[in-house]
Amino acid sequence: MSRSGCCRLFTGGPCCAAVNGWRSQSSPRADCLEVSNIRLAKFLPPLVWARHYSRETLLNDSVAAVIVTIMLIPQSLAYALLAGLPPQVGLYASMLPLAAYALLGTSRTLSVGPVAVVSLMTASAIGELAAPGSEAYLAIAVLLALMSGLMLLLMGVLRLGFFANFLSHPVISGFITASGLVIALSQLKHIFGIQAHGDTVLSLVPDLLRGLGQLNMPTFLVGGGVLAFLFWTRLGLPGLLERMKMPALPAKVLCRAGPVFGVIATSLLAYWLKLDEQGVALVGDVPAGLPALSLPAVAGLPWRELWVSALLISLIGFVESVSVGHTLAAKRRQKIDPDQELIGLGAANLAASVSGGYPVTGGFARSVVNFDAGAETPAAGLLTAVGIGLAALFFTPYLAWLPTATLAATIIVAVLSLVDFSIIRRAWNYNTADFAAVSMTLLVTLLLGVEAGVACGVLVSLGMHLYRSSRPHMAVIGEVPGTGHYRNVDRHEVLKRSDLLQVRIDESLYFANASYVEDRLMARVDSLPELRHVVLLCAAINEIDLSALEVLESINEQLADRGVSLHLSEVKGPVMDLLRSTHFLQALSGRVFLSHHDAVSRLTRELEDERDQSVLNWEI
Repeated sequence: MSRSGCCRLFTGGPCCAAVNGWRSQSSPRADCLEVSNIRLAKFLPPLVWARHYSRETLLNDSVAAVIVTIMLIPQSLAYALLAGLPPQVGLYASMLPLAAYALLGTSRTLSVGPVAVVSLMTASAIGELAAPGSEAYLAIAVLLALMSGLMLLLMGVLRLGFFANFLSHPVISGFITASGLVIALSQLKHIFGIQAHGDTVLSLVPDLLRGLGQLNMPTFLVGGGVLAFLFWTRLGLPGLLERMKMPALPAKVLCRAGPVFGVIATSLLAYWLKLDEQGVALVGDVPAGLPALSLPAVAGLPWRELWVSALLISLIGFVESVSVGHTLAAKRRQKIDPDQELIGLGAANLAASVSGGYPVTGGFARSVVNFDAGAETPAAGLLTAVGIGLAALFFTPYLAWLPTATLAATIIVAVLSLVDFSIIRRAWNYNTADFAAVSMTLLVTLLLGVEAGVACGVLVSLGMHLYRSSRPHMAVIGEVPGTGHYRNVDRHEVLKRSDLLQVRIDESLYFANASYVEDRLMARVDSLPELRHVVLLCAAINEIDLSALEVLESINEQLADRGVSLHLSEVKGPVMDLLRSTHFLQALSGRVFLSHHDAVSRLTRELEDERDQSVLNWEI
């Protein structure tokens, strides 16, 4: 087989040696195998990081796995409670999904599993379809994970990773802040030992206020005590351990193990004092063992009613995961591939569905802990999955006496760390549109629920983009004397002429902004009775669609009727190719210049020559 034929066999195209401009000294077959390995590694990232795996890397990953496991055991139980599911489901969703992401994800330190916002969205999606805690409820949650996984995989195959850009960071911050507040409010009923329902502020607050008359004091003492202890482990304990000169690693483990100590202490307290007889709600019997692997049921389940919720959960989970992954990768000068992340997260959700879990994504808190603990590769996630599996085998029988108030306190402390009201102040100080987007998303999420908040976030983000691009920045420019550089006449001292108008458009031209550009430009033209030439600096224009082309043709005709020539300068190659395929350049009253300085220089000389000729004719 020839070299090129072999390369086509493995890659579907010409040999990478020719494409990349290098010539290998090895055999053609070895070159082809190398090409195949590179392409395969793109879809199986372990082929990259496992190649350099060492004993030291294993030690770092193991230490990180121990710390994250200690953190995840109570957190997974708590998030299952938040989703309205049995506590063991949280553990199931923290095992196989971690392994699936480790094989297909591109982030070295992202930790996948149940997270607060997705748990709340799961409860919101299923709450009206089945009773929380019922078999039907669990079956629908598993189906939701399956649907989310399939959607993410399809998006990955279609390379739709750019969808992460459809939600701006301020909008995401507003959504997560509002969701954190809703989650914290929803867990107060477990702290108070009362009944309250709803997933919005409007429904939760009245129920909580009405229920305060039936406050269960033992439950409140347990929940309030755990809350105070967990806040102290986050805010006070690190400083105390630092003053005690404790080494960094043991200090970090102790600080992260606060929820574990809370679980153990309150479980023992409930057992010794028989708190269940005093009205304290307990988790109850939790089946020990690993999840049984089986295909999720679809027949007879309301999958048609779930597809919108599954899409929103997929979108929010992906955006949150990619945001965390990008942030952590940048700290180590690494990169993640959004399209491959879709496949990794899709596989993780499919793994959750076949192991009795519910929708998962990359969590901020657990990923930061994994990163800070020194994890170097996704193998830390595999080791964490093993740790969670051991907990499911040997630890679950001791959860029977665990108060639900303890898990509620764990959730409240975790989600309040996500609340960031400073984004509102920063948006107000920076940009009115961003402030409006953040405020609207936050209010809609608080008042109407998380799904409405997600939809609002997407619409507001797209609306902000359309609004800004529909009113592009346009500047009348002139030359900074003696430099050959051209700047805004309103910001700099520049040379300008009444018979030569230079305009810079800082946006691509398309249907939404073409009329705005025409109106602004012609209004300026009407204010200059001596005008002879208009030059559009096109350096920032990356695209001109058909609607914008028609507007340019209209501008050209209107200027020609006034005896004014229209010129273009610094048109980019792809844009020029499109213009050449039309009749616009033939109808253009002026010329297209390679550089703006050349355009101004030549047109200025022509105007000066015309003026000199006019003066000469007048004298004659």
